[in-house]
Amino acid sequence: MTKKRNLAILGATGSIGTQTLAVVDEHPDDWNVTLLTANNNTNLLIKQAKKYSPNTVIIANEQNYTVVKDALKKTSIQVQAGQQAIVDAIAQETIDIVVAAMVGYSGLASTLKAIEHGKSVALANKETLVVAGDLITQKLKEVPEAKILPVDSEHSAIFQCLSGEKLSSIDKIWLTASGGPFLGKTKDFLSTVTPKQALKHPNWDMGAKITIDSATLMNKGFEAIEAKWLFDLKPQQIDVIVHAQSIIHSLVQFNDGSIKAQCGLPDMKLPIQYALYYPRRKKNDWERFDFADYATLNFETPDKETFTNLSLAYEAMGKEGNMPCILNAANEVVVQAFLDERIGFLEMSELIAKAMQKLTYKAHPTYQDYIETDMETREYVCSLIR
Repeated sequence: MTKKRNLAILGATGSIGTQTLAVVDEHPDDWNVTLLTANNNTNLLIKQAKKYSPNTVIIANEQNYTVVKDALKKTSIQVQAGQQAIVDAIAQETIDIVVAAMVGYSGLASTLKAIEHGKSVALANKETLVVAGDLITQKLKEVPEAKILPVDSEHSAIFQCLSGEKLSSIDKIWLTASGGPFLGKTKDFLSTVTPKQALKHPNWDMGAKITIDSATLMNKGFEAIEAKWLFDLKPQQIDVIVHAQSIIHSLVQFNDGSIKAQCGLPDMKLPIQYALYYPRRKKNDWERFDFADYATLNFETPDKETFTNLSLAYEAMGKEGNMPCILNAANEVVVQAFLDERIGFLEMSELIAKAMQKLTYKAHPTYQDYIETDMETREYVCSLIR
C-alpha cells in the first residue's frame, strides 16, 4: 500500500482549493490533508475542517478567529489566525506538497517559505511569480530539492509538452486564451458592462478575481509573465492566441519547427491532479474529450487595442524590476473596485496605466522593495478611485 502524502492547501475555500479537495475525494487513500487555510470564508473552512480533520486550520482574517475556534473546539484541530501564522505553519508542518491557491499578492510570503523548506509547491497563485519571479527563481536555485509544479491549465500544458525536452530547444510558446465573456466586443460595449456580466465565464469555473482578469485579458498577461520565469523565456518567445473553445490549453514550438500541444476538456481538476501526482499520471473516471463534438478548432489573434491590459502586462514584463509588482497591485485594487461597482470596466486599464507611469521604478528590487512597492501602489490607486 502506498504511503499517504501530507497535503497543505492555502486558499482551501476558493475555486482551486475546493477543486483540489475534489481530487483528494477521488483518491482518499493517497492523501492526508494536514493544513487548510482561508481568508474570510469561515463557514466553508469549518465544514472542510470537520470533514478532513487537518492538524491545523488558519483563518487569515483575524477578526474571524473566534468563530472558527468556537466551531472546532470539540475537535483536536489547532486553530490559528493571521497571514504570519500561515507562513509559520508552512515551516513547521510535516508537509510533502503545498497547494498555493491564495488569491493575489498575499501568496508570495508563504510560497517563498515553502521553497525555503524544500517543499513541492503546486502553484496556482500566479501573482507570486508575476510580482517577484526573480526572488522565486533564485530561491529555487538555492534550495534544489524544492519544486514549483504549475497548476494553471496553460502552464501545466507547457510543462507537459516539455516532458523529455530541453528548455534550450524552445523556439516559442503560445498561451491560449478563451477570450473571456467579451470576446469580439467593442469599447463602446465594454464601457457599460456590469460585474455580473463579467463574471459569466464561457468555459472555466473560477473565482471572482481571476474571472474578471480573464474578461480584461490581464489574466493572460499575468500568465505570460509567469511563463517567462517558469520556463526561462524571453518576452518575444511568448505569444498569446485566442482559442474560444478552450480545448488546446497551450502549445510549444521547438527549434526544429515542430509543435506540441496539450489538449483536453476545460476542467481544472486535470492540471491540479497532474501537479499533485507528478511525475506520474493518475487514472480517473472524469469526462473524456470526443473529437466528434468538435468538428473544428478556431483561433484568432487577441484584440490588444480594445483589451489594453495585455499590452500593459507585456510592457511590465519587458521592464522587469518592480514594474510587474506595480501592475499586479494596481490590478488587485481596480478589480475589487469594479466588483464593488465603484468604477467601470474600461477604467481598470486606465488606472493601471497611470500607476505604471507614476510609481517609482526600481530595476533590482529586494523583498522589502516589493513590499513597499505593493503598498505604495495600492495607496496611489485607491486615492485615484476616491
